[in-house]
Amino acid sequence: MTLAEIFGWIGATLFAICGLPQAIQSIKDGHSRGLSWGFLGCWLGGEICTIAYIIPKLDLPLLVNYVINLIFLGIMLKYKIWERK
Repeated sequence: MTLAEIFGWIGATLFAICGLPQAIQSIKDGHSRGLSWGFLGCWLGGEICTIAYIIPKLDLPLLVNYVINLIFLGIMLKYKIWERK
């Protein structure tokens, strides 16, 4: 593994987990009221388009990053649409 690949994995991992604190907060609060629909919609669109771009290239660090981020985004969207009472 080259130094560039190591940095790629480190960066992809950090970007992958950056949504985790907000996903945890949404779970704890039972809602995602503080997140705008515009933000969530742009994030979702960006994730889907980028995953579609990365799949043919088989860039594993980026693919892992975006799939994990999509999971965290899904949690936030769930609590944006269906708030826990």
